[in-house]
Amino acid sequence: MAIILSLNRKIHRAYNRVREGNFALDGLLGFDLNGKTMGIIGTGKIGAMLARIAAGFCCRLLGHDLKPNPDCEALGMTYVYREEIFRQSDILSLNCPLTPDTHHLIRKDTLPLLKPGVMLINTSRGAVIDAYAAIAGLKDGTIGSLGLDVYEEEADLFFEDLSNTVLRDDVFARLLTFPNVLITGHQAFFTQEALDAIADTTIANIEAFRDTGQPLHAVTVAFLEGRG
Repeated sequence: MAIILSLNRKIHRAYNRVREGNFALDGLLGFDLNGKTMGIIGTGKIGAMLARIAAGFCCRLLGHDLKPNPDCEALGMTYVYREEIFRQSDILSLNCPLTPDTHHLIRKDTLPLLKPGVMLINTSRGAVIDAYAAIAGLKDGTIGSLGLDVYEEEADLFFEDLSNTVLRDDVFARLLTFPNVLITGHQAFFTQEALDAIADTTIANIEAFRDTGQPLHAVTVAFLEGRG
């Protein structure tokens, strides 16, 4: 939601302008979230939390998942087919696992299915979006704005200080040139509480495996295939 709000109200651009003494509002026009259709692909724990926040902004909620989440339905979310969530969403958030079915979910042949000018957000896995297709969608206006916390080739970029080196990824460099693109370095998870929870879960798994031979939180084949 932070990326959505920043992209919508151009916070990243306004911040840089003010630091340079430029207080003009040209190019900073946003829109009210109230009444806009928020499409969420992947309504597990993270997607459901986003749905709760979006409901607080009075967004109309659409969802797409292998199995509807009753918590999301209680918020008024309507589950639809993939083509329908593409067609109707003013804001489309990808919160799904990476599986063969979701690999390059946004690609050249699915771009025409999107609502023109859609705000596209990906905080799931980089390979859910084909970056070449995203660039094409940005250039022709199919994608009105793009927010990424993940990137398909992020292993060579993220979590490192590359400020004194030449950026070798031409696709990533091209994405950075668009004023309507906001990219963060896979930091959506990065809170103290989340790190504590990760540590607690890891220790609990180790202790359970030590005592019983089984982890407390097993990663099943169904989960890896996106059914868990």
